[in-house]
Amino acid sequence: MLHWLWLSTLIVFLDQVTKYRISEILAVCEPGNCASIVLLPVFEFTRLHNTGAAFSFLDDAGGWQRWMFAAISTGVSTVLIVWLYRLTVQERWLAIALSVVLGGAIGNLIDRVTLGYVVDFILVHYGNYYFPAFNLADSAITIGAGIMILDMLFSKPSQATENIQ
Repeated sequence: MLHWLWLSTLIVFLDQVTKYRISEILAVCEPGNCASIVLLPVFEFTRLHNTGAAFSFLDDAGGWQRWMFAAISTGVSTVLIVWLYRLTVQERWLAIALSVVLGGAIGNLIDRVTLGYVVDFILVHYGNYYFPAFNLADSAITIGAGIMILDMLFSKPSQATENIQ
């Protein structure tokens, strides 16, 4: 099922292009100086740099987290490629899900290794309540995980699983 890697490549490309364009258009948001492009009253583009993980976990850890998260992302990406390789043709939705997650993981890995941080720019909020900023790679990881959950809930068990029961 490695032919689904085109989807991972597309996600990496779109993620990197959008981060590059946002970085060209907007200065990084800092206290007292935060430019943004308001698209809707609850949705805007604001350039932020995240040196941590999801929800800025370990964002202020001093720099060592860059390489730890890069190593974790590399390991996860390797596992996803091996898992994708071992899938059968009948496991199409799982292959799509893994490819989407892989594209997101590699998109953020590229930022982390080359820049030392991940460029986040999508900001959703209601009044003074803000969801943590994210990017297309984060969205891909979330969508891929959602597809995996749906696949687990609604797909028929494989022949191997039926033989175990």
